[in-house]
Amino acid sequence: MPFENLLIENLGAVRRITVNRPDKLNALNAQTLAELDRAFVAAGEDTSVRVVILRGAGEKAFVAGADISELAVVTPVQARDFARHGQRTMRTIELLGKPVIAQVNGYALGGGMELALACHLRIASEKARFGQPEINLGVLPGFGGTQRLLRVTGRGVALELCLIGAQIDATRAYELNIVNRVVAAGELDTATLALAEQLAASAPEALRSILDAVIIGGEADLVGGLDYEAQAFATCAATEDMREGTRAFLERRKAQFTGK
Repeated sequence: MPFENLLIENLGAVRRITVNRPDKLNALNAQTLAELDRAFVAAGEDTSVRVVILRGAGEKAFVAGADISELAVVTPVQARDFARHGQRTMRTIELLGKPVIAQVNGYALGGGMELALACHLRIASEKARFGQPEINLGVLPGFGGTQRLLRVTGRGVALELCLIGAQIDATRAYELNIVNRVVAAGELDTATLALAEQLAASAPEALRSILDAVIIGGEADLVGGLDYEAQAFATCAATEDMREGTRAFLERRKAQFTGK
């Protein structure tokens, strides 16, 4: 099925997904969430894809939040279902097993910030703005924002951002560990693609294992997390890429990983 609200590009082993609703500041409506579901499931199943970049169309916004025109008329049951749909989408991204980089060029507010938080790495333009302004609508973040923000920044910052609803700039977001890197606006595309290509050159099973160990193993206690890590280490040791990586190190050459 074709996508109406997304643009999909393959750049070698990197797949770039663009939310393409610039006239709505790329706001997330039900259709866009459904398309993101399909796009990320497809990226996860495609063995030629090793890394995904997620970005928003236009110069103003990554994703400026949920589509308020839809939100304003929902019933409580519809609101619950919408929140759960958004949470499922974010979890699909988080558990993709391939690195997902959020390329944040402008506003990442509400559902847009939650979408960025579900990605594994976040690169922001110096012009980017972040915030959870749902309090101003009489609701709370519903796509996992309270939970992921808590885990990224700690309780005090998560409460401040959610209770007050104020926006913060990219520099402040970097200080709070919300973004990994801040770059000049004109360098955002190049910097994001360079990072994606660097990751794409790594061993896919090792990438998956690191993601799972941090995201899934990190939710366990220390003993459980360490056991998860050891099991993942054993899985990597069964791959041809592990043999290639160790041989390349001993032979003082660059490893060529094949994903086997």
